[in-house]
Amino acid sequence: MKTYLRIAILSVKQTLRHRTRSLLTIIGVATGMFLYTSVETLQSALGVMTKETANDTTLVVYRENRYCPATSKLPEHYLSEIRNIDGVEEVVPIQIAVNNCGASLDVIAFRGVPPETLANYNPDMEILDGSLEDWKRRSDGALVGKHFAARRGLKPGDQFEAVGVRVYVSGVLDSPLPQDNNVAYVHLPFLQQATSMGLGMVTQFNVKVNSADLLETVSEKIDSLFKSDSAPTHTRPEKAFFAQTAKDMIELISFTRWLGLGSVIAVIALVANALLLIARGRVKESAVMQTIGFQQPHLAVLMLWEGLLLGVAGGIIGTLSATAFFSWKRFTFGNEGLTLAIEPSLSVTFGAIFASILLGVVAALWPAHVASRKPIVESLRTA
Repeated sequence: MKTYLRIAILSVKQTLRHRTRSLLTIIGVATGMFLYTSVETLQSALGVMTKETANDTTLVVYRENRYCPATSKLPEHYLSEIRNIDGVEEVVPIQIAVNNCGASLDVIAFRGVPPETLANYNPDMEILDGSLEDWKRRSDGALVGKHFAARRGLKPGDQFEAVGVRVYVSGVLDSPLPQDNNVAYVHLPFLQQATSMGLGMVTQFNVKVNSADLLETVSEKIDSLFKSDSAPTHTRPEKAFFAQTAKDMIELISFTRWLGLGSVIAVIALVANALLLIARGRVKESAVMQTIGFQQPHLAVLMLWEGLLLGVAGGIIGTLSATAFFSWKRFTFGNEGLTLAIEPSLSVTFGAIFASILLGVVAALWPAHVASRKPIVESLRTA
């Protein structure tokens, strides 16, 4: 054990001795791991928004065969009929106004809701700054999600205008529901009057049911109730609604997996190439080491340690850089009124660092084999 510990210390010295070569390799690994971490962050955010769990109890009632919020118009009086369906816990009529209905970055989305129902619908919502009472009191007040506020640099007391709607920031909210952190909540009557939707019409209804087992039953009852009405509905669980409506955005993000695979291959090739060059340039040194008592497994372990060091150093730099970048920029993808916040997570960060360690070891396997299998006599002759 002491021998292998000394080999580990020797590998650190060998890496530091060739600073330029090691630094260039680490920068290359960091670049690859930055891309890999970015892709995994995108995939993680998408998974949170689309993977259904036993805790999901929300349905979205939308106009049948409609996609963009501007085309989904439902009578507000549907509210009372939906509320009377067995299994329904809470119903919120919502009007959505967005600056861009297609897939794009930095979407601005207003959600108009009755002010008296917001707290009941989302009791876990927390006001980080400002006041919920102030929002209820002002007809033009807006409760801005924390990610939305961070991107726009908004705080209570500010005013901003978008989609032809000018609002006053009454507070900044934090919610366990990802969608809430990327939108601005305003009063429903205010948004109806400020846009072309008109009073008495909404974009959708969000329905909370008593348990996840009732999602399918309640959705069928709602659609059956309005099947013959002038505005038939299509009701789906919230995450299924996101997956279907934002399919263009999902396909775009899914494609990035190929970029992640490419970055992994690039990291392995870069480290392996650097270590092969090290092994070939260290022929004389390896022969001398074997002469003084180093065995072939020791040379292999030395090369494995160097691969591990390069992978860890580059992985930590690249992964933490990507994490810091997404924490700073707060990118948001939007499509048809739905938003997806790209924010880093600890699981992705630690997973990427572990991947860099694994990649460093894998990349060092062949160079380690080459370095340890060359006979001492041949090494001396080559030298």
